Amino acid sequence: MFNHSRRNLAHWFALSMGGILFAFAGLGYCLNVEEQLRFFDDELFLQSKAFAGKTHYSFYQSQRGQTPLENGVSLNGGLVYARWYDANKQLLQFVGSSGVKQLTAELGFQTVQASLDSDQLPIVKTWVRQITLPVLQDKVLIGYFQTAVPMNSLRSSLNQARLFLTLGVPVTFGIIGITGWFLGGLAMRPTLRAYQQLQRFTADASHELRTPVATVLSNAQVALIPPEDPFEQKFRLQKIAETAKSMSTLINNLLFLSRHDGSLAETTSKSVDLNELVRSLAHEFATQAPAQNLSFTAQIPEQSVILQADANLLKQAVINLLSNAFKYTPADGKVKLRLFTQSHSAVIQVKDNGIGIPATDLPHIFDRFYRVDTVRSRQTGGFGLGLAIAQQIVQGYGGQITVKSILGEGSTFQINLPLKL
Repeated sequence: MFNHSRRNLAHWFALSMGGILFAFAGLGYCLNVEEQLRFFDDELFLQSKAFAGKTHYSFYQSQRGQTPLENGVSLNGGLVYARWYDANKQLLQFVGSSGVKQLTAELGFQTVQASLDSDQLPIVKTWVRQITLPVLQDKVLIGYFQTAVPMNSLRSSLNQARLFLTLGVPVTFGIIGITGWFLGGLAMRPTLRAYQQLQRFTADASHELRTPVATVLSNAQVALIPPEDPFEQKFRLQKIAETAKSMSTLINNLLFLSRHDGSLAETTSKSVDLNELVRSLAHEFATQAPAQNLSFTAQIPEQSVILQADANLLKQAVINLLSNAFKYTPADGKVKLRLFTQSHSAVIQVKDNGIGIPATDLPHIFDRFYRVDTVRSRQTGGFGLGLAIAQQIVQGYGGQITVKSILGEGSTFQINLPLKL
């Protein structure tokens, strides 16, 4: 499916960019032809004026026959021929090819195919650029002058341009196609990653919900049987209630992740004193530590640390880190909570000397439903969403959450929140 979408993206990218390429190539070629032809015409006009200036129209005006012009007049500057016509457009004199006796060409520039005078047969024809100019004397039309030059140099230059376009445009189009395929892959990468995460998320969520639903169903079926022991029925009902509570927690976590996916700038943000927030959590977990034979300490600065955020969300992120530290630290272990500022950031650090996290699991520790020890997580009631929720909250406020851990020695989770929010 994704390869098909990638091909479509590359296809449309190549078509759109290729269309632009062909349009610009055609436009560039037309402008090049126009520019070179204009320069060619300017040179021809200057040559024709220079050549006509060397002759005297009065000399051949009295000549009534169509004869070559003599008296040492010769072509130069690459001119093919020069012709003089009277006011009635009848040929009077010429140098080079005589052409037609009656002038039929319009004034200005024309591109024509002309026969060159040659002693060899067959007669060679070539494309020439011809100019026909009126000859005025005292603002009175007394005749016409016509000359031409071969277009070999211009045609050679245009042939080179066409060869360049013929070879360059397909090669560039191929590069565009390859680039489109590469960019299509880059564009599809987030979608592919999101699709894979969705598949994994759906599969994990289905698996996580299947177990509690089966537990509720089996306990309900047993509870429906007339009980021999009232305490057994009470136990079954308590099991159903605990499982339903666990399912409710899972569903609430899933709803939180879906509702707060992205920036949290739109949530209700107020000035939050992290000192008070962390101090209240430290007091709460300090009362839980003795029940698990844990040593819990908190290091909180005296000066206030203020930022704009939702206190409940930040509190939830820190609770998730502390809960994990308490779960995965054995009896007689230590858990430490710190708050301090560093480089215009507020830093909340949770450190323990618990079981630690394997290095291979660290890159995935914040993935949804990811659990390092599946059996232990089920025993402690974890779904593998706590760290994902904490990360989403922290990143939603432009912060960053990191972890350092050594297997068997403990873990350190650190939240960095920018103070200017």
